Amino acid sequence: MTALAEPLDLYAELESHRVELTGYTYRMLGSAFEADDAVQETLVRAWRGLGQFEGRASLRSWVYTIATNVCLTMLRSRKRRALPVDIEASDVEPLWLQPIPDHRALPQTDDPSDSVTGQESIRLAFVAALQHLPPRQRAVLILRDVLRWRAAEVVELLDTTPASVKSLLQRARTAIAALPPSAVREGALGVQQQELLARYVDAFERYDVADLVALLHDEATVSMPPLPVCLRGHAVIDNWWRTETAACRGSRMVPVAANGAAAFAHYRRHPEGDGWRAFAIHVLDVADDGIRAIECFIEPELFALFDLPDRLDAEQAAFSS
Repeated sequence: MTALAEPLDLYAELESHRVELTGYTYRMLGSAFEADDAVQETLVRAWRGLGQFEGRASLRSWVYTIATNVCLTMLRSRKRRALPVDIEASDVEPLWLQPIPDHRALPQTDDPSDSVTGQESIRLAFVAALQHLPPRQRAVLILRDVLRWRAAEVVELLDTTPASVKSLLQRARTAIAALPPSAVREGALGVQQQELLARYVDAFERYDVADLVALLHDEATVSMPPLPVCLRGHAVIDNWWRTETAACRGSRMVPVAANGAAAFAHYRRHPEGDGWRAFAIHVLDVADDGIRAIECFIEPELFALFDLPDRLDAEQAAFSS
């Protein structure tokens, strides 16, 4: 191997871990943007420190050690991220959980079971639950129960003892088990759920509130970060949606893959008729008996993560519908 080829090969190997590292740091931090920043910092530190890499562990384990330390530093003295449904009245100025595109967080795999496991581990409800854990407990739970690392590998990564890792894992599992059960669906969407999603898109683009509400489960919730509100039940959601009729009628919904769930990029028609502008990312929890939750992230800056434009012209809007 030439002197030029060796660093190029090492750089390519480091880059090959970018997606799985993004999934790991996203579960730790609850923010797609912070996860990207953490991974970039991790790879920069790894590249600069290659001369000190002694090869006693695999390059992957070494990079995960760096990523963990970056995340633990970022989480110091920071409030946990949450969804509006999880926020108590006493909470002040919460940090909101953010969605993440599947392709940024889930490595490609030919194993269907690995694919399902990966999707379940970035569901909004699960990532929100992780945010309740202290950072080191969070890291151990993700490494052991999500990424399936051996206990000895986690001991080495955290530079601690087997007893400490066992204790951290037990406390993390106990804390997660004590949280209210989520309504997250498991597995691929069935035909009935896919038909329900098609009806949701049709009703939303027409902004027929009656048809939209009819698609919801009786106890459905709708939240709209960064608005600190969570709507629950048909009557409340119906009343809120009717206040948005003028602004949302004529929207375009573009299907995307986010958090292992059904999701759409919502473009609102510009009030002056100049095309459609990026408005929100909808992430849905869908069951056979209706839509159980809609997380509507009103953050147009998220569209860049999904490789989507910030506006659609008439031709693009017609193609998307």
